[in-house]
Amino acid sequence: MAGKGPLTGTPALKIFLDEVEQLPAERQYGRVSSVLGMLVEVAGLDRVLSIGGRCDVIARGGRRVPCEAVGFRHGRALLLPFGSLQGVGLGCKAELTVAEPTVRPTDAWLGRVVNALGEPIDGKGPLPQGRDAYPLRAAPPPAHGRGRVGGKIDLGVRAINTFLTCCRGQRMGIFAGSGVGKSVLLSMLARYTAADVNVIGLIGERGREVQEWLEDELGPEGLARSVVVVATSDEPPPTRRQAAYLTMALSEYFRDRGRDVLCLMDSVTRFAMALREIGLAAGEPPASKGYTPSVFGELPQVLERAGPGTDKGSITGLFTVLVEGDDHNEPVADAVRGILDGHIVLERGIAERGRYPAINLLRSISRTMPACNSKAENELITQARRLLSTYEDMGELIRIGAYKAGSDPQVDQAIHYNPRLEAFLGQDKSERAGIEDGYAQLAAALDMPWQTGAATTEGNADAGANEAGGEASAQPAQQKPRPARRKARRNGGGGE
Repeated sequence: MAGKGPLTGTPALKIFLDEVEQLPAERQYGRVSSVLGMLVEVAGLDRVLSIGGRCDVIARGGRRVPCEAVGFRHGRALLLPFGSLQGVGLGCKAELTVAEPTVRPTDAWLGRVVNALGEPIDGKGPLPQGRDAYPLRAAPPPAHGRGRVGGKIDLGVRAINTFLTCCRGQRMGIFAGSGVGKSVLLSMLARYTAADVNVIGLIGERGREVQEWLEDELGPEGLARSVVVVATSDEPPPTRRQAAYLTMALSEYFRDRGRDVLCLMDSVTRFAMALREIGLAAGEPPASKGYTPSVFGELPQVLERAGPGTDKGSITGLFTVLVEGDDHNEPVADAVRGILDGHIVLERGIAERGRYPAINLLRSISRTMPACNSKAENELITQARRLLSTYEDMGELIRIGAYKAGSDPQVDQAIHYNPRLEAFLGQDKSERAGIEDGYAQLAAALDMPWQTGAATTEGNADAGANEAGGEASAQPAQQKPRPARRKARRNGGGGE
């Protein structure tokens, strides 16, 4: 029947045949020989089970507890559960299940909320299953086969669009301590982005806040074009880890259909903590701050899955990093910063002043800038950064009144423009700001001339092009640059 005619072309039949092929010819069982904390030792499956393989431990009462193999010791498989071990004891059966977990998403998953196993948790009924099976632990695209990052992507947040311009296929980290506004910033990005699809992974989130975030922050508009994967902080470490894998697998599904995907993961730190718990339970020795060596090997495997694809689609990744004790040099933050294509630093002191999003622009960077900008845009951003840096250097003297006006023209200029820059960088969560409008507003705040259309929402055709190509694409915005720049410099408003 599998080879006859058009019946095999129907999605339902193909899914059924694929599932039949995955069924083992015979059922294989082991027995629980030890339970210690979260770790379950099973005897009898060590020759057929491999790392990452799955078992169902049948608890007393018939409840099945899905588990994953994380190691082997003395001829026994070491399993970690995806659920509660309540009712699991010595002698309980452990049945071998599918070797490689997969997910079968469709476009009908948009607007839905699922758990780490791909099951709906929003009360809207079952999820349709697609034809193609996507492995949860896929390898990143080969470096020689994937495309280059594309043009600018409008994220709807003024400070990021202008000072930290992000390109399609770029991967950025959002680094912040707790309570500094990461979740609100993510919701703004999900609602206002120009990407086709959002895939949002809430890893280790507080269970109380999930529904509030979905309804109040993301809202119906943001949810309609999003798939949200949720694994709360009370769930076992393998579940929190798998939520990150599922987030990337869903992003890859939409990317392979030519979509520009915005992948938001909150947070990489809680994913790393789940990896640490798994490694320690399996007997791996701790390294830096208790993190096991496998954590730092696993992080690039996940983060590298974001980026340009081998065809038209792309995954633009924004990953939050919860820095412990506001230490931006702690091990996970340091490792992630070296993998990604830029970082956005949220600072508690700025949030305490009441400016949101609390982005410290002087500590943040986008590695695709300035190659994706025109010359006029780069001059505008350079002047604004110079003013912010000058004010930051002299900030303490200015605040205590020790600086005397007129002592330094550059400091006087920074003091004059600082209130305008602060107002520009602040943005209410209900406000959307486009790229072109952002550049025009920044130029107006700095009293610099600006030509409408100088900021191109798509930037260069390829953000990795050399500077000559970038300047060539921006020539229409530079027809009358020199007199305007000389006048701006005479007025103390900027320039080179």
